[in-house]
Amino acid sequence: MRNYFFLIFFYPVVLLAQPKGFTGIKDLVSFKNKFAAASKSVNTIKSDFIQEKNLSVLSEKIKSKGVFMFKKQNMARMEYISPFKYLLIINGDKVFIKDAQKSNSFSSSNNKMFENINKIMIDCVQGTALENKNFTCVVYENDKLYLLELSPKLKAFKDLFKKIDIYIDKKDYTVNNFDMSDASGDNTVITFINKQFNTNVTDADFTVK
Repeated sequence: MRNYFFLIFFYPVVLLAQPKGFTGIKDLVSFKNKFAAASKSVNTIKSDFIQEKNLSVLSEKIKSKGVFMFKKQNMARMEYISPFKYLLIINGDKVFIKDAQKSNSFSSSNNKMFENINKIMIDCVQGTALENKNFTCVVYENDKLYLLELSPKLKAFKDLFKKIDIYIDKKDYTVNNFDMSDASGDNTVITFINKQFNTNVTDADFTVK
């Protein structure tokens, strides 16, 4: 369980055919500028999330719920509340993980894989996901959403996940959900709801013990 968050939250992808209901973006430069500008105005985020994991060996989805927090610069908290307790905190290059059995803290700089995953997560929140040189990104759109498809350049990422789709709300340029698929056909979707911006999120929420 300790590495569960890393495996379902941010991993690379292989580009597929144009997704149903979406077309290639008409003005990529405008999107990049607006995505970055909107993210600069956000200092903190607090949001509930729902995670649904679809496994080919199970007929029912595995559902989890929790709370996500973010604060500039480079602080993030992912706390699973049900059906199990699990906590991940990122504060700069420091990482804290806690589950029902034990807790652990370490530096992401000592783990290149996690260092890259950390960067992807922060890039998506801060509007710089298209600038990550470890991935090739293609952007699509429909009337309500932008869709970012990332293709990994690192073999270590390619060996773990087939694709990740990031859905951006056109109203505020924030992430609505992530849809991660692996080579076996299983996938995990994390949807962010009740998003609050620039609320009272303190440094204490990101304490690495």
